Amino acid sequence: MAIEKVRAHFKKYDREDDVMEFETSSATVDEAAATIQVIPARISKTISFRGEGENALLIVAAGDAKIDNKKFKNLFGFKARMLPPEEVYLQTGHEIGGVCPFGLVRDLDVFLDISMQRFDTVFPACGSTNSAIELTCDELFQFSNAVEWVDVCKGWGEE
Repeated sequence: MAIEKVRAHFKKYDREDDVMEFETSSATVDEAAATIQVIPARISKTISFRGEGENALLIVAAGDAKIDNKKFKNLFGFKARMLPPEEVYLQTGHEIGGVCPFGLVRDLDVFLDISMQRFDTVFPACGSTNSAIELTCDELFQFSNAVEWVDVCKGWGEE
């Protein structure tokens, strides 16, 4: 089970008990925000894209952010193409709604979008459609083994 892989990942940091499991769904940004009782922007969503070569790349962004295709292409040198659900599972080991940058089945490049840096803590999923963990941005960077902070989103922080 994917959530158990994520718990094992966090055990290395003595944080496995911080993984929260809910009775209700946290599969979408809005569901997660309602379940955790935070604004949707504080939910960190992990989006899977076709990378160069056989491995995907992951972008983790704030819940109110959308990928800016021009920024993505300028940074990575190719068009942003999201993976279909079946390939997301093959690349990450997580089902849609629980995708996260932890406990991955492949060694994927993880990039964190700056849209999350306006918050003290954010809530990424933990491998299931009813889980999350509260992390600081520094912790998210460390625990996800992120490559770097990037600016590839738009629409965030707009009132």
